[in-house]
Amino acid sequence: MSETPIDKMSFEDAMRELESIVGQLDSGNVELEKSISLYERGAALRAHCEKKLHEAEEKVATIQADAEGNATGTAPFDAS
Repeated sequence: MSETPIDKMSFEDAMRELESIVGQLDSGNVELEKSISLYERGAALRAHCEKKLHEAEEKVATIQADAEGNATGTAPFDAS
């Protein structure tokens, strides 16, 4: 496990660590107490990644066009 605080991690670093944790848990070779600790950190990493993705989604803009198809500006991303 990384010593880096989760809130300081990039999306990519958090995903790499989460993938490592999943691999360790899937192996079945981890003691119970360590499994619990890994699971808790994994859950926190997953939440962090979801937050980072949501923040990125909010930054995505769609191009608005006029009747002739000319770009007129941008609008916030609408996920619905």
